[in-house]
Amino acid sequence: MSRAPERASAGRGGVIVAFAEMRARYASLFSLLLLAGCHGAGPYGYSRTYSALDAEEAAAEGARDYDPVMSQRDKTDWKKGKVSLFGIVGTRSDGPNGTAYLKLSVRTLEERNLCEEADEDTCRVTVSEHEHAVIHARVKLSPEDDIGARSVSHGSLVRIIGKLTDDVDPDDGSAVLVASYYRHWPQKFYVTTASRADMPR
Repeated sequence: MSRAPERASAGRGGVIVAFAEMRARYASLFSLLLLAGCHGAGPYGYSRTYSALDAEEAAAEGARDYDPVMSQRDKTDWKKGKVSLFGIVGTRSDGPNGTAYLKLSVRTLEERNLCEEADEDTCRVTVSEHEHAVIHARVKLSPEDDIGARSVSHGSLVRIIGKLTDDVDPDDGSAVLVASYYRHWPQKFYVTTASRADMPR
């Protein structure tokens, strides 16, 4: 009569042990996934090649890389669709309807990011050190990019996706673009090809 309860007790114990082992496995798996996530490219693209964000890829679909010469030759055609460009902020002022008005030194994105070491955490988004055009952009900034230590300011790098307008800047006559999407790198969170000697990897 006493053996049946003992077997039942042993069965419950086996279930408890199995459950504890399963919970430990899931905890270990979760830790590995969390660790992998921590070593991702992140918002500033710390990877060997340029890493676009999901929203960025969606916004860039169908966009043409900005060509300052061709866009002037056929303004009507270039104003029909979206354009994409990378630019370093020269000046920032207030634009209409709460936008920021940015003067941008247009740069070419490098296919491969410069890195200090083999670890991807030392890689930075890289653009050309030389300017190949000037353009102005009206951008609706997020609160964190509008005010604060890492706000969009002189020396920031931005990727702008949007449409060219009929307007030109009154001071330098450069084209004006209205952004539908932007991505921002504060100073020291990206590099130009001028850093190649210090970032050999």
